[in-house]
Amino acid sequence: MGQLDLIMEFFKANPNRDIAHPEVVDWVVKTYKERTGKVFRDPDRGICSLHQQGKLIKVSKGVYRYDPNFVLHLNLEDFSPALKKQILKRDGYQCVICGAGEKEGVELHVDHIKPKDLGGKATLENGQTLCAKHDFLKKNFNQTSNGQKDVLTPFRKRTRGGGGGAHRLFGGGARRV
Repeated sequence: MGQLDLIMEFFKANPNRDIAHPEVVDWVVKTYKERTGKVFRDPDRGICSLHQQGKLIKVSKGVYRYDPNFVLHLNLEDFSPALKKQILKRDGYQCVICGAGEKEGVELHVDHIKPKDLGGKATLENGQTLCAKHDFLKKNFNQTSNGQKDVLTPFRKRTRGGGGGAHRLFGGGARRV
């Protein structure tokens, strides 16, 4: 049994109902444990993934709905391996926020500046290198102004004149190259 299938099983049993995140997570974690004897590690990511695939409607923060009559066909673009290499090379194999990179043993991610579920394309201009920590923070802050302040303070302090990369992380117009 796949974890995403189990999440969809819950939503299909509750069609056209606005369901708060905790209710879904509680049921999925409990049911997965009962059926497999294993722990469901990241139901939050699964719910987000299903939303990005167009299978769930995000009603508001932490509230989702399954509508069997609503089918969204998103053309989500992932970076090709060659494009990932180009982006990593352009950014010097280091996070554009904190400067940490492969030399420090940090896991690097190639990130869409404008998220793909909001129409961001897999292009060199829309790509940036982030360490796992800053990629996680960007996704969790969902590009809010509060998130910008918290995530970008270290970067602004370390750059000449501050700026540049702040717009890159959160999809603004300026580019640090």
